[in-house]
Amino acid sequence: MSTTTCFTTPIGKITLAEDKGYIVECRLGETQETKEPSPLLKKAKRQLEEYFEGQRKVFNLPLSPQGTLFQQKVWQALQKIPYGETASYKDIALAINHPQAYRAVGMANNKNPIMIIIPCHRVIGCNGKLIGFAGGLNIKQKLLDLEQNNL
Repeated sequence: MSTTTCFTTPIGKITLAEDKGYIVECRLGETQETKEPSPLLKKAKRQLEEYFEGQRKVFNLPLSPQGTLFQQKVWQALQKIPYGETASYKDIALAINHPQAYRAVGMANNKNPIMIIIPCHRVIGCNGKLIGFAGGLNIKQKLLDLEQNNL
C-alpha cells in the first residue's frame, strides 16, 4: 500500500507516492493524501522544491518505477540526460541498444510514472522540436526553461 502527498509547485499540483521505501510516482495533479507524509516523501518534496527554486540539479532518492523491462531501460537512460540538456527519442533508442525503437521510446516516455525526477521532459524530437509530454507541451517548455535559466 503506497502513501501519497500532494503539494503546489510553479507548474501546478504534484502528487508523490511512496511504497516500501521507494518513490513510485511523481505526477501532475492532486490526490487525496493517505496519511502524514513519510520522511522519504518529505525528502522528495524538499528536493522538488529545491529543483523549482533552481538550487537542485540532481535528485538523490530511491526510485522504483513500475513498468516493463523495456520501459525500465528507457527510464534509466532518461536519468543520464544532464540537467539543462536534451536528447532525442532516437538518442535514447541508441543508448539502450534498440536503434529502431524510437517510437517505443516515446511510448515508454509517456508512461514514466516519476516525471521530473526521471526527466522525460528532456526528450525532444530529432528535429529539435518539443514533442509529447503527459503534462502538456507548455509545462515541458517551462521545465526546460527553468533548467536553462539555472545553468
